[in-house]
Amino acid sequence: MQKLKVAYSEKDDLPKLYGLVANSMNLGPQSHKEEVFKQILGGCMSVANGLAALRNTFGDAHGKASGAPKPAARHADLAINLAGTLATFLMATYEDRYTSGCAA
Repeated sequence: MQKLKVAYSEKDDLPKLYGLVANSMNLGPQSHKEEVFKQILGGCMSVANGLAALRNTFGDAHGKASGAPKPAARHADLAINLAGTLATFLMATYEDRYTSGCAA
């Protein structure tokens, strides 16, 4: 299986990592002429930014004081589904472009 060979740092955050991968596969908005694809792919970048902000604000990785606000279950469902959709799209694009004709 061919690898993208994207250089990254352990300190890179989710938006940076998503941008590196998306741009390496020509999935950045600047890679397209059609306005509809620019809009959708720009939205994908916004989703990655929003998911990172959501994790930083409401996630438990940084520790929270008791009584800290928590998002509703519907917000968690939205975040999970958005993250899954982005991951599925990236993997489908990768498989379509880089694994066709390869024995895996």
